[in-house]
Amino acid sequence: MFPLFNLSLQLNGFPIPKAKAELQKIVALSEKEYLLFLTNKKQEIVDFHLQNNPFYQQLVGETRMENWNDLPVLNKKNLQKPLLERLSKGYTPRSVYINKTSGSSGDPFVFAKDKYSHALTWASNIYRFGWYGIDFNSSYQARFYGIPMDFIGHKKERFKDFLSHRFRFSIFDLSDVVLEQFLTDFKTKKFDYINGYTSSIVLFAKFLQQKNIVLTTICPSLKVCMVTSEMLFETDKILLETQFGIPIVNEYGASELDLIAFQNPDGDWQVNAETLFVEILDENNQPVPNGTQGRVVITSLFNKAHPFIRYEIGDIGVLDEKSTLQKPILKTLIGRTNDVALLPSGKKSPGLTFYYVTKSIIEDDGNVKEFLIKQTKIDSFEIDYVSETELTLKQIQKIEAAIAMYLEPNLMFIFTRKTTLERSNRGKLKQFKSLL
Repeated sequence: MFPLFNLSLQLNGFPIPKAKAELQKIVALSEKEYLLFLTNKKQEIVDFHLQNNPFYQQLVGETRMENWNDLPVLNKKNLQKPLLERLSKGYTPRSVYINKTSGSSGDPFVFAKDKYSHALTWASNIYRFGWYGIDFNSSYQARFYGIPMDFIGHKKERFKDFLSHRFRFSIFDLSDVVLEQFLTDFKTKKFDYINGYTSSIVLFAKFLQQKNIVLTTICPSLKVCMVTSEMLFETDKILLETQFGIPIVNEYGASELDLIAFQNPDGDWQVNAETLFVEILDENNQPVPNGTQGRVVITSLFNKAHPFIRYEIGDIGVLDEKSTLQKPILKTLIGRTNDVALLPSGKKSPGLTFYYVTKSIIEDDGNVKEFLIKQTKIDSFEIDYVSETELTLKQIQKIEAAIAMYLEPNLMFIFTRKTTLERSNRGKLKQFKSLL
């Protein structure tokens, strides 16, 4: 097949052959060579931005780096100013790749990557998907993503889908009638892999479970499914493996950076150490030992157009004790830093704790399809859910008792059954939201 995908990147000014060659060189480095590469790259990117980026100069307040751990941690609020004020000298909006973050952390902003840095992002994607026999030029993707609703944005996205050899399932309506149409598409198209938002793919798997269908029996060409952007719970992973009949790969990335971690064929969540430097930091911006949870802070080693140096992405995670500098392993991703519930006792708890507890109880009969939890007051929560039948009083009491045991007693809940749940304009489902 003609390499349309690679060609479209090159025509847009992204030097993909050069980026692929560089990535292969980095992957092939010995441990000693890698240490030297990383040390030099960190120094080089900081020096570049201290000399060429007024925004970063002002933030650091120095013209050279003495100690890496003394560098400020950049957060999303720092970046909420016009892009022109953040671009490095020699770069203009016309000469860079520009996009905006999804805003799932509540702080969206516009960002830029120089074209070589963006080509490396694609090289990194191509390399990792290649672990599972996927080739962006020839493998056919079933894509579960949102799509812009305005005419031009919609057409542009569809054209990108054509160039990227993918078929998009719009996820804004996931009613049974629509899922039935998805099923027809899987019967008639030879998809190689599935890629998209976790919650939508899980909903499709539940629909298949109801119908007692394993997806590979109607679409035998399927090899693998990559889920991204939202938490993948172990129970959901088992459901997906059962209903799809293929390996499920967990992906963790950020549009402003790159793929951050990607499950390798051994089942480890391998951190991208080729184009990024990932740290787990405590409250004082100091690295914590492997095995300890902290804030995920990331440095983009190649982006010269815009500084992402010690950039706090807004997640809490843990690196595995068996991690090495060259092959860091993400043990767990606990959730977003801003998804924390403040409780009457003064306790702070990750919002996902509610989600885990509630999920473990209402999974049993498959009645509840999806739910989200909102904290409205210090002691009050709303649980919106989509289900075949309303939750019984007994089920509700069971959920409340479990939450009292895992978190604390005397919290109040309002359960509301809905036909659909509110998703972001990109189709993401934010599973816990604090309105405090």
